[in-house]
Amino acid sequence: MKFLVDAQLPVRLARFLKASGYDAIHTRDLPSQNATPDNEINVISIAEDRILITKDVDFVNSFLTIQQPYKLLLITTGNIKNSEWKHYL
Repeated sequence: MKFLVDAQLPVRLARFLKASGYDAIHTRDLPSQNATPDNEINVISIAEDRILITKDVDFVNSFLTIQQPYKLLLITTGNIKNSEWKHYL
């Protein structure tokens, strides 16, 4: 499986997936890094068959209406800081 971790989630998540044997990148790995527009993230996801992992509900809307990104994993954590992820990864 291949993953693309969105900007609202920590780079640590992408690194954890990579260390677990998955092909994972974070938006920070892209040329425009975390400023990469949603439509470009969708294009990359489709072109590379990457499952997008995000907290951004906008991607749910695009997935349901225009079937973009390739596949979607929506994370709902409430208000948790990226630094607090270290307790889970």
